[in-house]
Amino acid sequence: MTAPHTMTTTPAEVAAATPPLSRPSMGTAKPAASWQQRTGLVLMGLLALWALLGPWLVGASPIEQNLRNQLAHPGAAHWLGTDVLGRSWLARLAHATQLSLGMALLAALSAAVPGTLLGVLAAWRGGRTERMLLMLADAVLAIPGLLLVLLIAALAPGQLWALYVGMATALWVEYFRVCRAMARPVLAGDAVQASRLLGFGRAYVLRRHLLPALAPTLGTLLAFTTAQAVLALAALGFVGVGAQAPTAELGLMITEAMPYYEEAPWLIAAPTAVLLWLVAAMMLIQPEREAA
Repeated sequence: MTAPHTMTTTPAEVAAATPPLSRPSMGTAKPAASWQQRTGLVLMGLLALWALLGPWLVGASPIEQNLRNQLAHPGAAHWLGTDVLGRSWLARLAHATQLSLGMALLAALSAAVPGTLLGVLAAWRGGRTERMLLMLADAVLAIPGLLLVLLIAALAPGQLWALYVGMATALWVEYFRVCRAMARPVLAGDAVQASRLLGFGRAYVLRRHLLPALAPTLGTLLAFTTAQAVLALAALGFVGVGAQAPTAELGLMITEAMPYYEEAPWLIAAPTAVLLWLVAAMMLIQPEREAA
């Protein structure tokens, strides 16, 4: 009898026998966006375009007063009329949209980076690290988001940076929970296991498997949390604890227009329409749930 032959496999043979590593991640990718999501993205894009170009297109100052032109009706000179101080309402609306959307997007991005990294870290390490991060997230969730923003904003009343810090602090938990839940099955999948057997490092796994799997959901979540931040900023401005006059902000504009809603209803209608537009886009962007 001959001694059994010991078979050895070279790394090249293992690589040839292993399916392409990027295919499992691609295979689990979400289907193309539905027409509702595309419509929501278009609405959000138009609102972002208005926020970016609106102040430049209008040209007028949002704080310049003209007391001889109080509560002017919409016309060629002022498309949305003027407020009780004679300020161009269209100019204030353009600057308010830019401030609200820009500040909300900055807060959402600031929350997305640590939230995503901590969510991936919790799923990757597990054990004590995951438990500690979950306790931290639960502690933040124990306080309602708007109240948390209000508490932080109270440290510097009327300061926009305090509102920004408060919104970012309240929003990072959303990214943490979503990324942790999505990263766990990806890390336990065959593609990641094959990458580890072939000796690929963590950076490769993160770049080729985790990020492609998380990117579609993170994009949707970014739009959703940005809209949430705009509504939170408007709510704080409406009750007088957010941006302060003469700053142009959507919630503050509604508060300023409320005493004159009978004689100038278009004033309160303009910022309300922007918020309704934003809410409609946010609702359409949300992915459809599959029927059970």
